[in-house]
Amino acid sequence: PRSAHGLSAAAGKSTPSIIRLRAFAQRIRASQQQQRRRPEYVPNRIDDPNYVRIFDTTLRDGEQSPGATMTSAEKLVVARQLARLGVDVIEAGFPASSPDDLDAVRSIAIEVGNPPEGEGVHVPVICGLSRCNRRDIDAAWEAVRHARRPRIHTFIATSEIHMQHKLRKTPEQVVAIAKEMVAYARNLGCSDVEFSPEDAGRYGSSQLYYCWGTLVLANFVDCLSQLFQ
Repeated sequence: PRSAHGLSAAAGKSTPSIIRLRAFAQRIRASQQQQRRRPEYVPNRIDDPNYVRIFDTTLRDGEQSPGATMTSAEKLVVARQLARLGVDVIEAGFPASSPDDLDAVRSIAIEVGNPPEGEGVHVPVICGLSRCNRRDIDAAWEAVRHARRPRIHTFIATSEIHMQHKLRKTPEQVVAIAKEMVAYARNLGCSDVEFSPEDAGRYGSSQLYYCWGTLVLANFVDCLSQLFQ
């Protein structure tokens, strides 16, 4: 009897059409396998131009939504699911904000950031947020350093209104602080540092490029992100 595709009658034969069909199926499978293969993680570089690296901040920025606060145990559950989904970078929290959040990020770094060794096992980057000061950066590093791929994400306000009224500093002073604190994070032993200019949407392009350029040329920053608020 013939199958729905009419191939069973020719199951034992290698006709030209069957050979072409099998070759086509092999190419499809190879293409699917290639699509599923993620490039090796290297900070600030993606070797495959078609690959989109996913940075998820559900456990940090998402938790600021009203009614969305999670316990440490709940955060760990979500982090496990994010890793199962294949998320590249999990921003696990803001360790300096509270001892509980530091413990939560540390637990995620230890458990989710260290999956069992094996071919094809996904190892997510575990990231902790910090302001540009030593206390925050120390807390972030204490939390994420237990992960196989730890990252410190530090930020400082860069728009004129924030620098003038919140920080009470000049643009030059802000860039100097950013440079000093990113260098501090690197010197702690963190080889993956991300910097964000807070409120960058109201920061002039020339000032923004100057801020970024200073950090990149100093060979301090691995990743740069721009926040629009």
